Amino acid sequence: MKIRFVTEGSLNEYWEGAKRADCDLLVFGFDGLGEVDYRRELAGETSKLEDMAILSREAGCTVISGCFTDSCGVRHKSAAIAEKGRILGVADMLHVTEPNEFKSGAHLKVYETAAGKIGLCVGEDLYFPSVCESLALFDADVIVSVFGAAEDFVPQLMMRACAFSSGVNVCMCAAGIAQIASPDGDIRMRAARRECDFEFVPAREYRLTTVRTRALSQKKREDY
Repeated sequence: MKIRFVTEGSLNEYWEGAKRADCDLLVFGFDGLGEVDYRRELAGETSKLEDMAILSREAGCTVISGCFTDSCGVRHKSAAIAEKGRILGVADMLHVTEPNEFKSGAHLKVYETAAGKIGLCVGEDLYFPSVCESLALFDADVIVSVFGAAEDFVPQLMMRACAFSSGVNVCMCAAGIAQIASPDGDIRMRAARRECDFEFVPAREYRLTTVRTRALSQKKREDY
């Protein structure tokens, strides 16, 4: 799987200077789509999601971009995914710490694409390993984290922890930086560039884990 990260600039700015993308997965940060108002999109006043779908068709790859969605005044941190000229879905950030201008989302989903099964981790959901563990249980080949400004060591630390606990490569596209953590918790790639590429084979390794418990014991009944 070859991934191209675009950590700065919008989706349209990238498309103006490029043609067919030489990658399987093209990932933008929150600048990719920026503000997306669903009402205006449906009314045809804006066409950001449509442009993203067209880019996925013309570039010949799966495209992911962060965005700030607005649904009748309710705002979410989100990530959209498109392939072959259509939008596959939009994932919202689940965990929101109050006070916050954004509201929490409602579900997780793994998207089946030509590049593989992709799980989306949006914003500060990276701080909750249960999100990546759930995406791994949903059979994700890779987890893509669309993050904002990684201003300290915490995002990288949690990315490594999530990769280790879930057993899946976690790829982060943040503001001005891209990085990938492997299932053993190491950093496979880190680049502070506007655009960068990285290619790897998704890991599918499993471990048998058992636990001894004192609960769930049931008495045998003789009356039936």
